Amino acid sequence: MASLTSTIGKIPELNRRIIITLIALAVFRIGVFIPTPGIDAEALSAFFKGASGTLLDFATMFTGGALERFSVFSLGIMPYISASIILQLLTAVVPHLEKLSKEGESGRRTITQYTRYLTIALSIVQGMMIAVGLESMAGPGGANIVIHPGWGFRLFTVVTLTAGTTFLMWLGEQITERGIGNGISLIIFVGIIARMPAAFTHTIQLVRTGEMSFVVVLLMIIMMVLVIGFIVFMEMAQRRIPIQYPKRVVGRKVLGGGTQHLPLKLNSAGVIPPIFASSIIVFPATIANFIKIPVMQTISASLNPGGVLYNVLYIALIIFFTFFYTAVQFNPKEVAENLKKYGGFVPGIRPGAHTADYIDMVLTRITLWGALYLALVCVLPSVLVAEFNAPFYFGGTALLIVVGVAMDTAQQIESHMLARSYDGLLKKGKVRGRS
Repeated sequence: MASLTSTIGKIPELNRRIIITLIALAVFRIGVFIPTPGIDAEALSAFFKGASGTLLDFATMFTGGALERFSVFSLGIMPYISASIILQLLTAVVPHLEKLSKEGESGRRTITQYTRYLTIALSIVQGMMIAVGLESMAGPGGANIVIHPGWGFRLFTVVTLTAGTTFLMWLGEQITERGIGNGISLIIFVGIIARMPAAFTHTIQLVRTGEMSFVVVLLMIIMMVLVIGFIVFMEMAQRRIPIQYPKRVVGRKVLGGGTQHLPLKLNSAGVIPPIFASSIIVFPATIANFIKIPVMQTISASLNPGGVLYNVLYIALIIFFTFFYTAVQFNPKEVAENLKKYGGFVPGIRPGAHTADYIDMVLTRITLWGALYLALVCVLPSVLVAEFNAPFYFGGTALLIVVGVAMDTAQQIESHMLARSYDGLLKKGKVRGRS
């Protein structure tokens, strides 16, 4: 660890990126504690204590505690994720968006701009619905959560929450472009990590009061260790397709030849499917929880984590987004065309369309196992956590996001270090050549 830290310290570009990332995440955590005006904090806190173990508790985890405090970041980054899902789905069916996606960097910037506009629109709608819902709610003691209900509170809340989500969206983009790692995933990661100490403290209190036995806590710790080890193993799993390159004779020299491998990850989508699936379920259901209509309350109650409907819907969405995001990230036809262009081929498979079909078949099979792995990790531990009335931060979804984002960020740091090493070797080579 000491040698790794010293190595990172010698790379100015990597240092700058890490510092920018840490500052941006610190700004996010500060914003979580800035409350939205017009709210009785004590009544709101009492309301959320009564909602422990429900979908509101799960939504609070994804906002890093911002929703529980009703801070300026109460909507979190979920509207941006929802907007990204909608745009990616529309890209597959709307010709204009499909054309933009194939135009390279300029098309990507245009789609990103559309995503920003849709994020603001979703934030306005969600902010208004939550503001209206809060006006009709009270804490367990009967105290109104909203101090001065009316259109003034609603408009101010919508503007505040929309501005908070827009700022988080910008902050995430800055981390991705100027920092290290995926900014959106890191914001969710830090929100979960920041809440874990409080979850541990709450668990200790449950043991002291006799509401939870020490044996159950020990079993939960063992389960967490096993789940983390399983996640690391599965995230590193690959299916390696052999690629043969023919030898070429140039003059008196024989160039090329040999066998290489095309690595296909078991889980090419990373932590995106659970995040997308949670976004689809959590915030619409959270809004339904704030609306005092019997039908909406029934829907919200049926979608509590650990319930049958919630688990079935969650598993279906995880499997769908695993296949969808893998298809967006990896195109077998392009890979087959590039292999044919450079003379590469899969042994026993004809180049071109046959190679594309073969890669697509292999990718489909391993993606199915990857989707089932994600569903198993996200649902099974969460069911056990719900049965023992433990905080959601010990569930499979939280552990998967934490471990997955940590591994992706570490891999990016390693890539920067390797690039730096290659640059150093090239510079040394140039110096030797000149001498």
